[in-house]
Amino acid sequence: MKIFIPLLLLFFYANKDFAQSAKPIVIGRTEEIQSKELNEKRKVNIYLPEDYNPQDSITYPVIYIIDGGIEEDFFHIAGIVRYNTQPWVNRFPRSIVVGIENTDRKRDCSFMVDNLDFLDKVGFKKESFTSYGGSGKYIAFLENELLPFMDKNYKTTPNRTIIGESFAGLLTTEICLRHRQLFNAYIIITPSLWWGNELLLKEAPSLLQAKNKNKINVYVGACNKDEDTVMYNDAVALKDVLIKQGGSETNVFYDYMPDEIHSTVIHQAVYNAFKLMYPHTEYQK
Repeated sequence: MKIFIPLLLLFFYANKDFAQSAKPIVIGRTEEIQSKELNEKRKVNIYLPEDYNPQDSITYPVIYIIDGGIEEDFFHIAGIVRYNTQPWVNRFPRSIVVGIENTDRKRDCSFMVDNLDFLDKVGFKKESFTSYGGSGKYIAFLENELLPFMDKNYKTTPNRTIIGESFAGLLTTEICLRHRQLFNAYIIITPSLWWGNELLLKEAPSLLQAKNKNKINVYVGACNKDEDTVMYNDAVALKDVLIKQGGSETNVFYDYMPDEIHSTVIHQAVYNAFKLMYPHTEYQK
């Protein structure tokens, strides 16, 4: 015991000194925006390219993640972007990544409906949707507050991508169909298009007939069809209507991933989406 205690103390203090000299690994920063549109503060997590310099003239595309919280998809998607923009890979354009922290996901990602009777058909209880129908305000937050904030405070290009999966995929689809001018690329993964008795799918043909449309890329990803037949069929229906009605201004990529399930699909889908949208060495900033 007389020998053990000094050795234990030596180990403790050595590790204490080591811990004090250790430096954190920083991959991003968090900004806080007071939103008038949402009447609340919203946190956004931001990854900057490793050679980002506020003093030079280089500008960067921006990738927005709806489910972009620290405990959601910010870290792993920022990791995909960072790795694939390394000089020895050079697959994607160097980009800024913006992850939006959720406060009330169901409210923000869903449009208003007259009633919730359709929930029974897709296996949800009405009691689980205590708030909904706020997508209009959320889109206004994006258009009037977050996008201008990023353009004012960071070195951005007009090239914007938005990523949404599941309920966030519903919102991303709504933006694509009703506010397509906000983004150049839409990554839509297993979207919850069953919301409102598939109203967005029903309205899609007429919404896609709008004139003076900006040119966009749209990726639609679907996971194993046996896990959720409704969401698989809706993803296929979205792909079909985008191809049929989207015209030459809408470049559509469809990706069925039978080896992925709903909870695992987003990482593979985002990687696949950027590979399809940015063929190696052919991307543009």
